[in-house]
Amino acid sequence: MPATPAPPDDARTATVPDASAGRRFDAVLAELFPQFSRSKLTTWIKAGEVLLDGAVPRPRDPVMGGERVELNVMLDTQTEAEPQDIPLSVLYEDDQVIVIDKPAGLVVHPGAGNPDGTLVNALLFRDASLATLPRAGIVHRLDKDTSGVMVVARTLEAHNALVEQLSARDVHRQYLAVVVGALVSGGTADAPIDRHPRDRLRMAVRDEGREAVTHYRLRERFRAHTALECRLETGRTHQIRVHMAHLRHPILGDPMYGGALKLPKGASEATAGMLRGFRRQALHAETLEFRHPANGEAIRCSAPLPDDMQALLKVLRADVVEHAESGRR
Repeated sequence: MPATPAPPDDARTATVPDASAGRRFDAVLAELFPQFSRSKLTTWIKAGEVLLDGAVPRPRDPVMGGERVELNVMLDTQTEAEPQDIPLSVLYEDDQVIVIDKPAGLVVHPGAGNPDGTLVNALLFRDASLATLPRAGIVHRLDKDTSGVMVVARTLEAHNALVEQLSARDVHRQYLAVVVGALVSGGTADAPIDRHPRDRLRMAVRDEGREAVTHYRLRERFRAHTALECRLETGRTHQIRVHMAHLRHPILGDPMYGGALKLPKGASEATAGMLRGFRRQALHAETLEFRHPANGEAIRCSAPLPDDMQALLKVLRADVVEHAESGRR
């Protein structure tokens, strides 16, 4: 059955306190409706969706006290997806948030080609109240074939607080990536990202794109590949994948940005077989740290490396040892 729709949102009203006389309307509004972010409230004011005694105010207009405030808005809620009993690996959970370890292969949102069987369907089965939240509480996403940590809000207040933290770059997002090429040092990729000018399914580094910053450092070197620790400062679509491809060190196995397969010179059949058979980007969101939306305490969650990436690293390490031993013969 369809998810339960949110309660009507067109009856959100409040009265401006007399003590707020002379203050800016947008500042007072944020105090009256703390469940919404200030940026969202300002957007609604400018769109004419907030009334002050029946008139459309400007954000900077002063209030007198005693006015009636009305929010004539409809929230973007998740009402179409149906609950499905899809197992979830939960790393942390309370009444405000759920932190999960998303497996590779699980699509986050329903869409063309994936009408169900998604993370949203699984979340709605676990908690039907998520149907009342924008995007069923999802505040950030991982690509289908990227594994690892994701946080989901369980209340509107938590949703807005997490969105604000992401916008302010206060969320620590750390990934492990295995890339093509033996890097000698870490660095920072600071290159704007936008839609590819010809292929709308791809992203690309473009001068007119949105700011995108990825910090990376060496975790482990192999003969023809490198394990990198990547930290996102911004969160653009496909950001790490695009940045590493731009640096000519694409993520191993990436079907969209990876390019031709490259094998270490003289690789064994086991090494070649593993590299040929690894058909998803070797990218794992290993650690996520944020401030709890209710009490501000730091929440840090880490997801164990999935079996396929553990096997990949094991083979790459064995390749290094085999090559070193053959060189001593």
